[in-house]
Amino acid sequence: MRVLSGIKPSGELHIGNYFGAIKQLVEFINTTDDEVIVMIADLHAITVYQDPQYLKERIYELAALYFASGIDYNKAIVFVQSDNPDHPYLAWLFDTVTPYGWLTRMTQFKDKRQKLKNYGDIVSVGLFNYPVLMAADILIYDTDLVPVGEDQVQHVELTRDIAKRFNKLYGDTFKVPEYKINKTTARIMDLQVPTRKMSKSEESTLGCVFMLDPIDVIVQKFKKAVTDSGHEIKFDKQNKPGISNLMAILSAASGKSLKQIEEEYEGVSYARFKQDVAEAVVEVLRPIQRKAKEFLADPSQVDAILHEGAERARELSYPKLLEVLNKMGLYHHG
Repeated sequence: MRVLSGIKPSGELHIGNYFGAIKQLVEFINTTDDEVIVMIADLHAITVYQDPQYLKERIYELAALYFASGIDYNKAIVFVQSDNPDHPYLAWLFDTVTPYGWLTRMTQFKDKRQKLKNYGDIVSVGLFNYPVLMAADILIYDTDLVPVGEDQVQHVELTRDIAKRFNKLYGDTFKVPEYKINKTTARIMDLQVPTRKMSKSEESTLGCVFMLDPIDVIVQKFKKAVTDSGHEIKFDKQNKPGISNLMAILSAASGKSLKQIEEEYEGVSYARFKQDVAEAVVEVLRPIQRKAKEFLADPSQVDAILHEGAERARELSYPKLLEVLNKMGLYHHG
């Protein structure tokens, strides 16, 4: 089976990204014989303006954190999306068979458009059209399974529809992929506003713990984390969102169940509890930070790994692209 996973390098990675996606991906790669393709989705990142230098830094940082977290780049294919031109090529071909109405129904575009209007930014054609590029990312590798968050399910459904439509028009060409929703025991929420998901896009960074934050900064962020009234350490998202979020983080970092944490911290003060959560997170991040900094200190090594990954990716994608060109009656040489 072939599995595709991707993440945008549009900001610094935080512990929600790590516990919610990267850690699971590492465990999956290390325990499966399936073929795993890991894509750094920089073409998706530029659907809204990115400072070029900042984007380059984030691409290297994301790659370094992937490798430092334990992604085996000898086993998995790890590459940068823009380093394989077959993706945007196929996306254009899909543009010609994708009905406009299908894209107007994408709820995430409507949400992002509204947010951009509020900030006075440009709503680009790329932002509207990127689900077609996502379909190309998936279908060009004959992907069997795509692990996604709930917010991306509609886009994978669109991918399935595009595959079926192309197959109907031009004959059996693409696999119709399945998807698996990434489920964590509890979502990691903002430390300052525990009713919203931890996000790199919020203006204040106090509630977001980034993977490369200095250790003392991480500890301070947890010390200042919002808690709830009362003194009981109990998982109750409705009435105790702050403590519940800290419990979820400790569970993710330590492997302890929420029930174990409740029993272990009965009668313990909030201040002591927050200190322990911070220490558990630091324990996870310290070796990752050390390895990531080694990779970032040697960008030529990162380049070599990513270039090899792009070559391996194109070995898989180019024959599929040629098949599509042939079936559509388009000219190509070689």
